[in-house]
Amino acid sequence: MPDPLRLGIAGLGTVGTGVVKIVQRQAKLLQARTGRPVVISAISARSRDKDRGIRLDAYAWEDDPVMLARRDDIDVFVELMGGADGPAKAATEAAIAAGKDVVTANKAMLAHHGHALALAAEKAGRVIRFEAAVAGGIPVVKALTEGLAGNEISRVMGVMNGTCNFILTKMQHDGLTYEEVFDEAARLGYLESDPTLDVGGIDAGHKLALLAAIAFGTEVAFDKMELEGIERITIEDIELAADMGFRIKLLGVAQMTGRGLEQRMSPCLVPDNSPLGQLENATNMVVLEGDAVGQIVLRGAGAGEGPTASAVMADVMDIARGIRLATFGQPASGLAKAKSAKASIPAPYYLRIKLQDKPGALAKIASVLGDAGISIDRMRQYGHTDPTAPVLIVTHKTSRAALETAIAGMAGTSVLVGEPFAIRIEVV
Repeated sequence: MPDPLRLGIAGLGTVGTGVVKIVQRQAKLLQARTGRPVVISAISARSRDKDRGIRLDAYAWEDDPVMLARRDDIDVFVELMGGADGPAKAATEAAIAAGKDVVTANKAMLAHHGHALALAAEKAGRVIRFEAAVAGGIPVVKALTEGLAGNEISRVMGVMNGTCNFILTKMQHDGLTYEEVFDEAARLGYLESDPTLDVGGIDAGHKLALLAAIAFGTEVAFDKMELEGIERITIEDIELAADMGFRIKLLGVAQMTGRGLEQRMSPCLVPDNSPLGQLENATNMVVLEGDAVGQIVLRGAGAGEGPTASAVMADVMDIARGIRLATFGQPASGLAKAKSAKASIPAPYYLRIKLQDKPGALAKIASVLGDAGISIDRMRQYGHTDPTAPVLIVTHKTSRAALETAIAGMAGTSVLVGEPFAIRIEVV
């Protein structure tokens, strides 16, 4: 019988527990599909005594994940602790130095240290696999590194944080405020311990930075990403967008342009009849566009025990089969340091403003837009009972720079009440 592939699992939270369940429940299936047994040798977690609903007494225990990573009886270090630094990074570095392959679900660690870790793994002849770090059970990393390897990728786009999608769709369906749905998401356990990682777009930004590195052959550049969360989205925005035939999504977009690599994670409007517009609740969706394949859409569960553990095991099984790919689809030493560029490709914009309810107010705003070279596609003024008049404008395609010039100019019209709120409309 071939030698077994021996795992050391660090982190026994939701995902780690799910991985143990798959190894225990599907032992025959794993061996049939890889040609060798896949077994767990040792584990590590914060608490040895916690009841996780699974039997762990057959595995050696290490209190220190670094010691686990160095054990002679493991071949693959499975890092499921999370965190950009600290024990996760230290243990991953120790595993590579000890000649172990690494499978991880840690998008924060790879977004901040992925290039250095990939270089270290490459030098040691080891691999780092991270399917579970991006979009849960959706095999998007494999799609880019393998299925679409013969394509020049033009754009990567998607909804990559289920919590934000849950909040936005719940607001729309139930007519609730952002604050009300945020509280519900917290009660359901959907939010990270630091909620800004979710609603601030940081978690999704980590994922997009990893996909961009694979898609465009560049070093991970999370620090160059434009980030905006969903905290400013109101139920009024949700309703007005729907009235105009759009849905609001926290959308990530990465594309290579003549000016450099654009990476942005921000609220966008998408047509309500598009695949992204119809995406509901905590589901994720990634859209990939290549020169040969055209556009493909991947949809599925973006988090949770089963989907994420499934992605972890996909990487483990590839290693068991002897499939060894560079971390970001090509040697880390050959990845380019991308020139960063802000969004420059023109797009239509949704613009919500409040004006003083007096003659000529709307004409002044239209004049400012015209002076900035921005034409109006649609405009609606809604009924009101207070002295201010809410106005919604959808522009024709324009640059963000032109829009910012116009918004600045509106401040001098003396008819504006509060700050305008603008959201890009993404063509999908």
